[in-house]
Amino acid sequence: MAAASADNGAIVKVSGPLVVAENMSGTKMYEVVRVGRQKLVGEIIKLEGDTASVQVYEDTSGLTVGDPIIKTNLPLALELGPGILNDIFDGIQRPLARISEQSGSVFIPRGIEVPNLERTTKYPFKKGCERTQHSDKGRTVNVGDMVVGVDIIGTVKENNLFN
Repeated sequence: MAAASADNGAIVKVSGPLVVAENMSGTKMYEVVRVGRQKLVGEIIKLEGDTASVQVYEDTSGLTVGDPIIKTNLPLALELGPGILNDIFDGIQRPLARISEQSGSVFIPRGIEVPNLERTTKYPFKKGCERTQHSDKGRTVNVGDMVVGVDIIGTVKENNLFN
């Protein structure tokens, strides 16, 4: 079996999109991991002692016993924010148009890392809100005020259709 560092696991078996890894203690169910030298996106779907079964969301050809599994300590999650309605994503929220621009291909390169949301566009923020049919929390919020999940503190104009 392969030796793994304290921060990383190591592949002990590859069977299609399922990878089994050792030295995975401290990880959690549904944690995102990066698999192999190309850092493919994977998610822990089973834990037994020091061993984890990982669902890899990219082509696993070329992965071998001993390749590293990098632990992220993060769950598989989607990022929400301005710009999400202006893009088209794959099933794990990778922006297809920006991947195509960066890679120069219509195919998604294995292990590519592109931010889910575009980070350079500036969206105008309008502080405050009006009461709507969805919220009666039409109050002004100031720095230091306590807010909860249903409070609307302002709006961002994402495009001509959505605020």
